[in-house]
Amino acid sequence: MSTFHALTVSEVHSLTPNAVSLTFEIPSELKSTFTFKAGQYITLKHQHDGQELRRSYSIASAPSSGRLSVGIKKVPDGIFSVYANEKIQAGDVLEVMPPQGRFVFEHTNVSRNVAAFAAGSGITPIMSIAQTVLESHLENTFALIFGNRSPQETMYLPQIQELQQQYAHRFSVQHIFSRTREQDALFGRIDTANVNFILNNQYKDVSFHAFYLCGPGAMIDTVADTLKNRGIANNAILFERFTSTEAVTSPQNHKKGHTQVEVTVDDTTFSFAMKQKERVLDAVLQEKIDAPYSCQ
Repeated sequence: MSTFHALTVSEVHSLTPNAVSLTFEIPSELKSTFTFKAGQYITLKHQHDGQELRRSYSIASAPSSGRLSVGIKKVPDGIFSVYANEKIQAGDVLEVMPPQGRFVFEHTNVSRNVAAFAAGSGITPIMSIAQTVLESHLENTFALIFGNRSPQETMYLPQIQELQQQYAHRFSVQHIFSRTREQDALFGRIDTANVNFILNNQYKDVSFHAFYLCGPGAMIDTVADTLKNRGIANNAILFERFTSTEAVTSPQNHKKGHTQVEVTVDDTTFSFAMKQKERVLDAVLQEKIDAPYSCQ
């Protein structure tokens, strides 16, 4: 069953004009519960106008930091993301589910060259993964290809610059901006041409053991297809899709009527009728069944 814990927000930090970082205070008795691997996410629960909202956000801090921090980008007309950016303050208490997710970096005793392609808020788990890769082995390298509209809208830019200074010979970053032209950055988006250009030039002599992709689905599909066409094995390409659940468009041309469904949660089976136009998860929650979910 899904279990939430009341955690206090210990720090609120502005990342960009439209993104904020929240850091949570973890009581000693919950330290083991909130132990996480680089790349995992947490789910936050919030009541808004009588409606329960759950939103999942990747953990941006590294496990070694002893911190639990997430980055939240404001989504236009988004209920929770606007609330997080404009209302949440240090000292507020939020309901938080323990870390989950399989988009993780598992370090070994063997050195590895890792690359990541991220766009927008897709950088959040990559920050945790990059730090962990670099600190887990003295010969590990990490290459970040990061797409944004402009430097002003680039989340964690100062932290990325700190990684460049701290790991000058093992960490590199290639920025790609779609709205502004900047020195040492490419103009455009993370598309097939830019992926091939970067790998054929900056990293032509590097053999990467793993590629982490995080961002909009279209970007992930493009990068994954490009890597596969270059002969990269499927198991070397790991990805996490970032989509917004803030606004939901109802499907068109619904069928009328109801459907009988059975749902099994924790070895208990529930049977009920639901409208065919409803989403199964929504119907389950309306039946007061405590089904575990993260981003809906």
